[in-house]
Order: sequence, then C-alpha cells, then structure tokens
Amino acid sequence: MATMGRPREFDTEKALDKALDVFWRHGYEGASISELTQAMGISPPSLYAAFGNKEKLFHSALDRYAEVRKQVWTELMNEPTARKMMERLFDRVIEFYVDESNPNCCMLVKLSTAESDKVLAEHLCAKRAEAETMLVERFSKARADGELPDDVAPVDLAGYFMTVLDGLSVRASAGAKRDELHKVATLAMRGWPGK
Repeated sequence: MATMGRPREFDTEKALDKALDVFWRHGYEGASISELTQAMGISPPSLYAAFGNKEKLFHSALDRYAEVRKQVWTELMNEPTARKMMERLFDRVIEFYVDESNPNCCMLVKLSTAESDKVLAEHLCAKRAEAETMLVERFSKARADGELPDDVAPVDLAGYFMTVLDGLSVRASAGAKRDELHKVATLAMRGWPGK
C-alpha cells in the first residue's frame, strides 16, 4: 500500500503572497532563495517540494498577482459607466501606490523593464495584456451602449489608458506623491472622448 507524503505545513496562498512581495521589491534576479524562504516561513526543501524551483515559484507568484489584480479590475468593471470605472481605477491604483506598506509601483511594469530572461519577460507581458484586454472589452461595451462615439476605437482608448497607468507606476516608483499622481489622472480623464 502506497503511503501518502507529509501534508504541507503552510498556507500556499499566503506563502505565494510573501514570495510575491520579495520578487516585487527585489526583482526576479535580485530575490535570493534565502530571502524568499525567510519571507515565506519555509525551508528551501519545502520551497522546492511545493514549487519546483525559483523560476516556477516566480511564475506561480505572478499568476497569484494577476489573479488578485483581475478580481479588483472585475469589480471595477461593474461600474455603471466606463468613465466612472476609469476614475475609480485611477483612485484605487494611486491609493495603492502611496500606501507605505505596499510596493509603490505595478509589479508588471517594474519587472517588465528589469528582467532580461526571455521566458520571464514573455510571462510578464502576457499578464499585462490581460488587463488591457479587459479595458478593450469594457470600452467596446461602452461604445455599443452609446457612451463612447462610434469613431473611438476601444483598443486605442485602452492603449491610451494603459500607457497612463504604466506612467503613474513609473512616477510613483520615482517618489511622486498622491497629489501629483491625481493631477496626472485628472488630466488623462479630461481627454475622455465625448459624444
């Protein structure tokens, strides 16, 4: 009769959240196994048994980040108008960046420009594209509902707002404060296409 292995003695989601924080602050290459295991509260053998290796842990942490981010975006997508959704998205993003307990930037923006490994970069780009796809879908609905003019391409509008969101991340990581970030968002919203 085969025996079952010992059950994991840690919460996988909590461990991934801790690993995510280390990767977010130090990047993939800058995060050491000892930093990761210390933050996760597990031993190196437990890390390898649960996740395989550092690269697989990074992919799992990135998937966890994208899952949590998608939940927030999905909630915002339920706003009655696309414009209100964007205003709330800017507010949520800015408040996250200025909260001192959080890394003051978007993980996907930070690591997309920092990682040289092609496989990691492709995974990061794929996760960033998921958010843009959600915006395209929401703006397509807004155009169909008459909220946006027919000559506004949802893909172009999504690209514009993703560029502003990425820029806010870069500015926040460089030390921009709440007021400065809100000014950028306000200016961006002045460009909202009207009927």
